[in-house]
Amino acid sequence: MGLIAQPLGWLLTQLHNIVGSYGITLVIVTVIVKLALYPLYKKQIMATAGMTDLQPRMQELQRKYANDKETLNLKMQELYKEEGFNPMGGCLPMVVQMIIIMGLFALLRNPMTYISSEEMYFAIHENFLWIRDLSQPDLWVLPLMAGAATFFSTWLSRQTNPNPQNFNAMMKMMMYFFPIMIVWLARSYPSGLAIYWFMSQFIQIFFNLRFNKLRKDIREKNKTVKKKKKKVVGGAN
Repeated sequence: MGLIAQPLGWLLTQLHNIVGSYGITLVIVTVIVKLALYPLYKKQIMATAGMTDLQPRMQELQRKYANDKETLNLKMQELYKEEGFNPMGGCLPMVVQMIIIMGLFALLRNPMTYISSEEMYFAIHENFLWIRDLSQPDLWVLPLMAGAATFFSTWLSRQTNPNPQNFNAMMKMMMYFFPIMIVWLARSYPSGLAIYWFMSQFIQIFFNLRFNKLRKDIREKNKTVKKKKKKVVGGAN
């Protein structure tokens, strides 16, 4: 993670030199990273939206060719080609996002491992709002804020899914378990890391609201295209 954490550490140092507050610097870095990742989030959403629209036809093919895997694969490829869908389209954005997020997590968990500035050694111990030392955990307020933001972001993600009924029991359980885990982790790690997570999920809430509209637009566009195709086929007959 050093290849990602060190450049982020340099950015953190430069911004702190300008801003002069470690807490505010963490907020700014989080905003920069989230906005930089937005195109990847959007690409991933478009890919998953396309997959959702194809689900009924894919399930039909799976039932029809359940005992013939070779034919099933061929039919699936034909379906993807017909609809112009790339099943791997959402994987690369997800991988890039995870690498950057893991690098940022590593940096904020142990800042001085990736930052050589002596000034930053003192900066990570600064106070911010009600937090006396950003290098130490905040036991309740910030963890609860991070957990609440995580839950609401996850809940919105489920609501913006065109088929929320497809969420299985495990995914529903994770919607409640993950925020609880975040509260526990935020009570165990430096407050700076909890600030990043809270701000990240807070911004993600607005992303999910935007993605809700994006998914709706994609579905409407796909419906329009399908209607036009049916008219063309009907007219040809």
